[in-house]
Amino acid sequence: MRDQRFDERPYRRRVVDDVLDEIHPESPAVAIQGPKGVGKTATALQRAAAVVSFDLPADRARLDADPGLLTSLDFPLLVDEWQRRPESWDYVRRAVDAGAPPGAYLLTGSATTPRGVTVHSGAGRFVDVRMRPLSLFEREIAATTVSTASLLAGGADVGGETAVGLTEYVDEILASGFPGVRSLSPRVRRQRLDAYVDNIVQREFAEHGYPVRRPATLKAWLRAYAAATSSSTSYNKILDAATAGESGKPGRTTTTVYRDVLAQLWQLDPVEAWVPARNHLDRLTQAPKHQLADPALAAVLLGLDADRLLRDEGPGGNLRDGTVLGALFEHLAALSIRVYAEAAEARVGHFRTKGGDREVDLVLERRDGRVVAVEVKLTAVPDDKDLRHLRWLKEQLGDDLLDSVVITTGQHAYRRRQDGIAVVPLALLGP
Repeated sequence: MRDQRFDERPYRRRVVDDVLDEIHPESPAVAIQGPKGVGKTATALQRAAAVVSFDLPADRARLDADPGLLTSLDFPLLVDEWQRRPESWDYVRRAVDAGAPPGAYLLTGSATTPRGVTVHSGAGRFVDVRMRPLSLFEREIAATTVSTASLLAGGADVGGETAVGLTEYVDEILASGFPGVRSLSPRVRRQRLDAYVDNIVQREFAEHGYPVRRPATLKAWLRAYAAATSSSTSYNKILDAATAGESGKPGRTTTTVYRDVLAQLWQLDPVEAWVPARNHLDRLTQAPKHQLADPALAAVLLGLDADRLLRDEGPGGNLRDGTVLGALFEHLAALSIRVYAEAAEARVGHFRTKGGDREVDLVLERRDGRVVAVEVKLTAVPDDKDLRHLRWLKEQLGDDLLDSVVITTGQHAYRRRQDGIAVVPLALLGP
């Protein structure tokens, strides 16, 4: 069992708790998936009567000795870090097939199935819930006044004021959304995030069945990926940037493995291209926008602190347009908006034509195909040029576009009289 002595800090309710309130009581097995350190275990513990943690050698030995362990403990049972004993997934699946009651199992995992291990998909038995680092709403830096769910319902009220400005957004980018990291001093925080990345490179890949022969090359690839944050730069360009000046570059197969394993460890969180369900728009790119699990990871990989970010001393090159601060602010916005949108049963993508002449940073799509379009701008007051793609998309989609929003670093939320576009500081947007 997990030692409870170190879990005595007050629990901070998460947006995903609202989702779990709905689905857990009616679902025999719920799998909460996400990168290490986002708070999956703490959230699941709020609902568990018993815990088996496969991070602990003793609990792994218990399952080895008694395959019936997961059906003999009290429900709801939390199976923590299930991927450390992949057979536990199939044990739970068989228990569900045998009639486990609603709410019986919670599984948390920081990775998908390791290499060489086959488990049943769980389709029809498990409900998957994605958990990300803390959104701005969950960090409680300001009282939110604009609801993402209301925007998705159409006709949302838009108003409110915040004192949060650019400096505070930079602080939040660097503080990270990992609950155990963000309260630390800046120096210790950087050390913890460096160690987090090193652990991925030196241990997590090997534990997942892919020992890394050239750790420095993998870390260089991660830096290049971080430099391409919030862009759809090709993977070939990312590889070229990671291996500039090297004669023995890794092959495409190797870097594909990097990408695949990092995705399996939930360390990559790209924004996929949006493909309209109800409208025909020509020449759309299928390339994702690159983002790591948390913008703080990108910042620490790039060696950025608050002063360097505010002076825009990030890496140059051809991996993205615009400033690195703009890219990381968009990443912070995307992280938060995806948390809010998914709680409202909406998918999030990005829109870009193949020539790049039209693009919208985020498109939130309801189950019926109607959408909310969102631009993210590193400015306090957007001008007409900032909003031209939102207006164009409205012309293309008509009534299928429920609302248009521009996210800013400003102080006031309002609707523009001339076009009805909502102007919303990021700190004022909530679920």
